[in-house]
This record gives sequence, structure tokens and C-alpha cells, in this order.
Amino acid sequence: MQTLQTPQTPVVSEFDTTIHRRQTRPVKVGDITIGGGFPVVVQSMINEDTLDIEGSVSAIRRLHEMGCEIVRVTVPSMAHAKALATIKEKLAQVYQPVPLVADVHHNGLKIALEVAKHVDKVRINPGLYVFEKPSPTRSEYTQAEFEEIGEKIRQTLEPLVISLRDQGKAMRIGVNHGSLAERMLFTYGDTPEGMVESALEFIRICESLDFYNLVISLKASRVPVMLAAYRLMVKRMDELGMDYPLHLGVTEAGDGEYGRIKSTAGIGTLLAEGIGDTIRVSLTEAPEKEIPVCYSILQALGLRKTMVEYVACPSCGRTLFNLEEVLHKVREATKHLTGLDIAVMGCIVNGPGEMADADYGYVGKQAGYISLYRGREEIKKVPEDQGVTELINLIKADDRWIDP
Repeated sequence: MQTLQTPQTPVVSEFDTTIHRRQTRPVKVGDITIGGGFPVVVQSMINEDTLDIEGSVSAIRRLHEMGCEIVRVTVPSMAHAKALATIKEKLAQVYQPVPLVADVHHNGLKIALEVAKHVDKVRINPGLYVFEKPSPTRSEYTQAEFEEIGEKIRQTLEPLVISLRDQGKAMRIGVNHGSLAERMLFTYGDTPEGMVESALEFIRICESLDFYNLVISLKASRVPVMLAAYRLMVKRMDELGMDYPLHLGVTEAGDGEYGRIKSTAGIGTLLAEGIGDTIRVSLTEAPEKEIPVCYSILQALGLRKTMVEYVACPSCGRTLFNLEEVLHKVREATKHLTGLDIAVMGCIVNGPGEMADADYGYVGKQAGYISLYRGREEIKKVPEDQGVTELINLIKADDRWIDP
């Protein structure tokens, strides 16, 4: 009978299990750095009216305390822009400085120039920054018309670029699929190509003014469009020698389970390809609900370690205890031990093998008893009702326990 010989050297696979992030330039936003090999940054946005100083300060603080590293606020008027000066001052007084981004929209030059004094980054939407009123009778754009509007954009963008450049601050060029400028729609259609060319037009203006503190986003409410736009943006930037970091998000993802799944499908797919330096999960819920989703995506991909990683089987007829109940008990006892991997497995058949990468294992090996593992090594067998206590004792014996 033919037998297969055991290979003497490890087999090198073309399929790497490590995510190799795209190399991007570092862009400072307050005391946070986006890109440059730094951890993927988590963002969100308050939904308070920026004129509500106390409410805005409280909302920003709540998000930051949950782990949101950059907070965005909307600035629809000059009064809102000036209010940000007071918000920033009060944050420093009652809490601490928080990296802030201001959202500027329709014909927003004057507002943007004012708010640039008070925040760390200004986000503009190329489709709205110089608003082109659609014409119902237009059938095309001539090259001359295209260039004329391009020059108007440059004139309107230049003062903001110079202000941010001279202050050492940043800009996000945030393209949205649903708000492409009319001439981009006529030229490229309602496509990822139009989104990318819209971003590149603004990037080139910034570069011509020696300003490179840019973060780029190309959001869409449909995941396939979002994926195509970011992948095309990376391709075009590689061709042009650009290395700007990317802000990922599925805009208008909705709420509940589907909103989370939709955001994860888009953001997680690109992160797994090494694309993306900062993320926001956009939910139609309280902004605080977005932060755990962001960290769960990053944790699942191994990009950030912000919680305990629990490995648990789905349970089957071989399971020797109430797996759901036991997992809950283990989680409640150990969820504060950030950085650990803990496995809870219902039987011996797959348990030790599938939990091999965990720091500690809790396995149903025979009825009424639990086997506790350190890595691949079985340490002790204990009665089931002592399992959680003995797991804690094992972690303490290894000097890896901290009090909640």
C-alpha cells in the first residue's frame, strides 16, 4: 500500500493568513495618526446640533470614552463653525482635547475657513463643495465647460487648502456615490469611475499647493459599489504614485442586525485585503452603538486587540454541558482580561485541536467534569461546578489575572 511521506520542511503556502496592510502616508489628526502603519482608527459622528454647546461636549465625551478616537461634527452655518471654538475650549476644560473633524457641505468656503481654525480636520464632499445646480435641459458638458468649473473649484478650494497646510491640519476628501457632481455623472456615469475621478480632481489641486495631509473616502450605500470604488481608487493611486490613507464606510447602512452585517461586509472585506486606515460604521442609531461594531470588525480580523477573544463551538449532540450557559459564565468572569484568547468547547472530539491557538481552554471531556488547558497542554480535570473558579485560579497562577 502506498503511503505519503511526512514532509521534512514546512510547506510554504501562497495563501498567507496575515493581513498585509497597504502602505500609506501618515496623516495627523490631533494626537491620532491615520495611516503610516498605525492601528486602524475608529471614528463616529455626534448627532447633536453643534449650536448646543453642552449637548455636543457631552456627546463627544461619551464617544471618546467608549474608544472613538476621532469625532465628527456637522457645520451647516457660520454660527455652527464659531460654536466649535467654544466646544473645543470646553472639552479641554471639563474633559480633555479630542480630535475633531468638521463636516462642510454646500458652497462652504467661508464656513470651512472659519471652522479650520478650531478643528483638526475638515471633511469636504467634492460633489457639494462647489455646488453645480443640475440643468434639466443639459445633454452634455463640453471640455471648455468642464475646465471652467474645474477652475472655479480650484479658486474655491485653494484658500482652505492653504489654511490647513499652514496650520499643519488635515482634510478628508469624502466622495459619496449619491452626491456626485452633475458633470461627473455626465462624463463617467453613476459609477465608481466617477467617484474616483471626483476624488482625484480634488487631490491634484491639493498637491499643486503642496498639501498632502489628505484622507480619502468613497462611500456608497450599496456594498458592491463601495468595494469597487475603493479598489479602483487604490489601483489609480498606485498608478499615480499616491499613498493617501483611506477612510472606509458603507454610508446609510441602516440599523439593527442588517445595518451591522452590511457595514461589516463592506468594511471587513476591504480590511482583509489590506485596504483601509480608519473606519466608521454608520448606523441609524445612537452613535455610541457604532463603536462596538467597529472594534468587533477589527478584532475579528486580528487588526486590533480590544477585548477577550472567545473561541466556542456551536454545540451538537456530543456536547457534555449547556454550552451557551457556560460560555456566558466564562465570559462574565473573564471579559475584562483584554488580550487573552479563551476557548469553551463542548466535547473532546474537536476541542483541543480547534482551540490550539487559545491561551486557555475549557473542555467537556467527560460527563460532570471539565478539563482545563493552557494552550495545547491539559492542566487539570475538575468537577463541572468548579470549572469557572478553577479557570480563574489557573489564570491567576500564570500571573495573567487582573481584578475587574
